[in-house]
Amino acid sequence: MFLDFRKPLKTCSQSSCEDCPLTDSLHCHFKGIDLAKFLAAVFPAFVIGSIGIYRSGIWFFIPWFALILLYFGLIEIRVMCSHCPHYAEAGSTLKCWANYGMPKLWRYRPGPMSGMEKGIFLAGLVLIFGYPMGLFLAFSNWLIAGLYGISVVGAYIYMRRTMCSHCMNFACPLNLVDNDRREAFFKRNPSTAVAWGYKQES
Repeated sequence: MFLDFRKPLKTCSQSSCEDCPLTDSLHCHFKGIDLAKFLAAVFPAFVIGSIGIYRSGIWFFIPWFALILLYFGLIEIRVMCSHCPHYAEAGSTLKCWANYGMPKLWRYRPGPMSGMEKGIFLAGLVLIFGYPMGLFLAFSNWLIAGLYGISVVGAYIYMRRTMCSHCMNFACPLNLVDNDRREAFFKRNPSTAVAWGYKQES
C-alpha cells in the first residue's frame, strides 16, 4: 500500500534507511495512520461544507465537486506534487498521505515551483474552501458558516503543525521544514540537491 520503510527513496544515495538522522523528523515514508490522520483533519470541513451547500441548494454542488475533482486530481498534481521526491518513485499513482491514489500523469520535475505554479496552487485551495463559505454568507447560514470556518481553520492549524513541518516536498509554499533538515536531506539526495541549486561544502 505504501513504500517499503526499509528501502530508501529512489532519489536517495544511501543503501539503507538505518541510522538516518531524518527518520523521526522528516516524512520520507508514510503509513496508513498518516493517511488516516490527514483524512480525519480535512473530513469535517468537507462534511460540514456539503451539508451547508445542500441546504443552500443542491445545484450548488456541481461547480464545487467539479472544482474539487479537477484541482486535486489534475492541477495540484501538476503544479505541486510533481516537484516532490516521492513523485519519482515507481508506479502510476501517488502513495503519499495527502493525495493517495491520484494518477501521476506528469513527469517528475525536481526543484522549486515557479511563481505561477505557487499562485495556481494557492488560488485553487482558496476557491475550494472559500466557495462554501461564500454561499453560507450569501444565504445567511451563520451557524453553518461558523462551524465550517472552525473546521477549516482547525484543519489548517493541524496540517501546519504536524504534516507541513515534516514534509519532504520543499517546493510547496506551505512547507515548514527548516534549513538544517533541508540540508541534511539534500546531502542524502544529490539529484534533488542539484535541482535546487544546493552546493555541499567541500
